[in-house]
Amino acid sequence: MTEVEDRISRRQVDKFAERRAQLATSALHTLSELGYARTSLREIAQNSEFSHGVLHYYFRDKVELITYCVKQYKAECVTRYDHIVATATTADALCKDFGIALAGTLRDDGAMHRLWYDLRNQSLFDESFRADVHEIDKTLEEMIWRIVSTYGELSEAPITVPPATAYGIFDGLFQQGLLRYLSGRQEALEELSTAVQQTLPKLLL
Repeated sequence: MTEVEDRISRRQVDKFAERRAQLATSALHTLSELGYARTSLREIAQNSEFSHGVLHYYFRDKVELITYCVKQYKAECVTRYDHIVATATTADALCKDFGIALAGTLRDDGAMHRLWYDLRNQSLFDESFRADVHEIDKTLEEMIWRIVSTYGELSEAPITVPPATAYGIFDGLFQQGLLRYLSGRQEALEELSTAVQQTLPKLLL
């Protein structure tokens, strides 16, 4: 392959990837509103500016589309709390900021988080989801551990649980809060923030 042909090939790949990202962004709203079971490529096409044929050209089926969408969204999520780690000067400040930030993302992106839990539940029954779900889950675990380990460093005390356990604790609190919030309980936001701030110190030795 010549250098010119190589450049053309790379541009084609880049354009294909860019188009997939655009389609995924457009599809996210429908997916997050209807969930996995009630959504088809045709349904997504009817709720976007793209035809069913275009969606099918870039994605084999809705499994590929939904996993791509969630992976794209979660790739942004996993850096969401990095500024808290970078700027916190005391353990108390980090603890408070983390609780507030978790409640904020529950409020602002509840539908997207619901889609993630839908996908994770589907992976219990559909093996085609499991590798992607495991990969996303691992990045979320690492995200939480950056918060927890930094809290331990600022507190000058060791953390008593491993990363997977810390993730399970805060993921459980978040999922409970999400269910309450989607049920119309506005106080779920404050309850989540408070629960996080009460729980984090308990992980210290």
